Order: sequence, then structure tokens, then C-alpha cells
Amino acid sequence: MRPYYIWQYPDWPHFRWESDRLLNLLSKVRLLEGRIAGMMSGLGFGIQSKTSLDVMTEDVIRSNEIEGVLLNADRVRSSVAKHLGIPTEGLPEPDHYTEGIVQVMIDAVRNYSDELSEQRLFNWHAALFPTGRSGIHPITVAGWRVGEEPMQVVSGAFGKEKVHYEAPASADVSKEMTLFLDWVNNENDIDPVLKAAVAHLWFVAIHPFDDGNGRLTRTITDMLLARADGMPHRYYSMSAEILRNKNGYYDALESTTIRDVDITKWLEWFLRTLKDAMERSIAIVSRVVKKSMFWQDHRDAAMNERQVKVVNMLWDGFEGKLTTTKWAKICKTSQATALRDINDLIEKGILVKGEEGSKNTCYILVED
Repeated sequence: MRPYYIWQYPDWPHFRWESDRLLNLLSKVRLLEGRIAGMMSGLGFGIQSKTSLDVMTEDVIRSNEIEGVLLNADRVRSSVAKHLGIPTEGLPEPDHYTEGIVQVMIDAVRNYSDELSEQRLFNWHAALFPTGRSGIHPITVAGWRVGEEPMQVVSGAFGKEKVHYEAPASADVSKEMTLFLDWVNNENDIDPVLKAAVAHLWFVAIHPFDDGNGRLTRTITDMLLARADGMPHRYYSMSAEILRNKNGYYDALESTTIRDVDITKWLEWFLRTLKDAMERSIAIVSRVVKKSMFWQDHRDAAMNERQVKVVNMLWDGFEGKLTTTKWAKICKTSQATALRDINDLIEKGILVKGEEGSKNTCYILVED
């Protein structure tokens, strides 16, 4: 009977891929990586910290959301801010569970050059499951999975389950993880970005824990991408990009883990997704830079609190069109006051009337 899962092939875990098919994508990723580093180095410490706070908060939230775990965004942000040394005024105190999850991300990224050891992984796992349970079910925490039954990735209603993947036997996990960790810590003959992609697939394929494998996979990926970037901060979110294409993510993993050790297609998917994450980050950072330059150019313009509030909202992604009615609702003021505020900003060259044609006049930020 021929092997079915990737770990059943004789060459496992000696992965292979077609380098020529990856060269163009990898070059684009490396170019974007350099652009992000260059853009961030040209910004002040405050903007760097704020950008890192935004990205790391989103990364924690989205990585958990992929697995159906919904975290309170404000509590995550509060915890990340505390670890980055950013004021948390107005944010709630993070609960013990949220703090543990954030500590995992912080340790992975800030200490990206440290060895990935068995104990370090166990510490991360314990932080994800502080009660020793996944839901109401007791699980092995801070230790490799045990048991005779196969570890399977399954979907579908009871009685109609579909098995997407079956991992190596529990008895083999320790041996498999020894090989994996030795490779992570000592293999230096592979491009660091490709190393993150290979590690992602390899760890998922072993599925060494009772639960939390997906989240820890993405944590390891973030750690190795931080190594590739050479920066203890994140300025793009791979997890957020994966969530945007969640079905494609699972399809790419499944199609790779039910075949031999040629993982070219997985690496192509990973690099394309990483490229999209970086391009999204560049667009966001570019807007942050423009916003910073805007306030620098208008530092002498007298504006009241209402005007500052709405202008910041326009820079940060205002939904729909700005009208006097919306201004009045946002600022809890009269339409007459809203119109005076708007006309004052028009005179100062900060706002301009939008194209005519709608029954309600709209106003647009002058960005140049």
C-alpha cells in the first residue's frame, strides 16, 4: 500500500522543492522586506512603536481567530502596549489568559535569536491552556501528546466527519520533534524566509500537541520571520493575511500533507501570502508617514478638539463620506457648529468639497 501522508514517505523529513519556481516570488518578498525596514528606520520612535503595537495586536487576535478563539481586542492591545513600554491609558487591564497569550508572541518575536527548545515550546503551550483543558476536555499541557488513538484533523457533523489529515503516532512525536528542533536551531544553508515556510509546514505535519498546534505553528513562523527581518518587532502580520484567505490556507496545507516531500506548491502559497501581507503593510505605513507629515505641515494651524478628532478619523480610514450631518453626530454638536468647523478647515486648506452631484455635500481631506 502506497504512503498517503507526507510523513509516511521514505524521504521524510528531507523536503525538496523547485528553487527556480520560487526565485521570482522570493526576490519580491526580500525587496518588500527591505522597503519596510527602510521606511520604519526613517520614522520616529513613537511612530515605530505605534505601528508595531497595531501589527502585533492584530497578529495575536487573528492567529487565535483562525482557530475560532475570539479575544477582546482592547485587552490584547493593553497587554501588548505594556510589553512595548507604551502608555495604556484608557485601555482595560488584560486578564490572565490574554496576558499569557501575548507573552508567547512577545517572547517569540523579541527573543527571535534564542534557541527554540522543547521547554520553550512547553512554556508557550502552557500559556495557551492555563486551565489544562481545551474547552471542557482535559488535555496534556506542556508536554507532547500521548495516547493510542490517531491525531486527526477532522471536519463535518457527527457521523459525517471528513478526515483531512492524520499525524504521526504519539509514540513518535518526541523523536520527530528532536529532528525538527535541531533543524530550526542549526540549519543555516536555507534562505531565512524559506526556513520560516518550511518550519510552518513541518510543525503542522507533526502536530505534536493535543491542541494549539495551529497557533504555535504561526508563533514559530513569526519568530523565524523576525530572524529573517533582523528586527524584534513586527511591521506586517502573516496571521491576518492567512485569515483573509483561510480556506486557501487549509487547502494549501492539506494538498501538501497528503503527498510526497516535494513542497514547492506550499512554498509558493506561503510566499504569495507573505508578499500580500508586506504590500498591505507598506500601504498602511505609507499612510502613517503621510499623516505624520500632514500634522507637521499643519502644526501651526489652530484647530479645536472636534476638528482634530475628525481629521484623525479621516486619516485612519473614515467609512463612507464626510457630511455635516455625520460631523454633527460624531462630535455631538449642532449642524451649524459642524458647518462652521468644516468651513474653517476649508479656509485653512485642510478640507475640500467633494464632487457635486449628491444631495448632501461631502468633504474630502487634502492629503498633498
